[in-house]
Amino acid sequence: MKKLIFITLLSFFSAQGQENIKDIVVGDILTVGAPSAMHYKHIYFPKTNFIIKKGGIPNYKALIGNRVIVTGVDKKDGYTKISFKKDDGRKFFNSITIVNANLEEALKEKEILLAK
Repeated sequence: MKKLIFITLLSFFSAQGQENIKDIVVGDILTVGAPSAMHYKHIYFPKTNFIIKKGGIPNYKALIGNRVIVTGVDKKDGYTKISFKKDDGRKFFNSITIVNANLEEALKEKEILLAK
């Protein structure tokens, strides 16, 4: 009986968490949050040496709070991959235009926040 109640509650709460993810479409605005470690794990920025080679400045603290626009949504292999660019039209680190992220994990680790 306890297992049945536990499974029912678990499925209910997991369904509640998935509702926001299904609503994200191209054109939605999100906010970049703080990294879950020293660097972002679920937002796939290039390595630091590639940013420097392209003439950029790898300052991850400057990314916190930036508004981004979703440019692509791809659901595959059990997760949602999104592509996004900055809301103001500028480049990330002055060298990268579009960045990809694992939406579910980035939302869970609060690397990406839903804009209000």
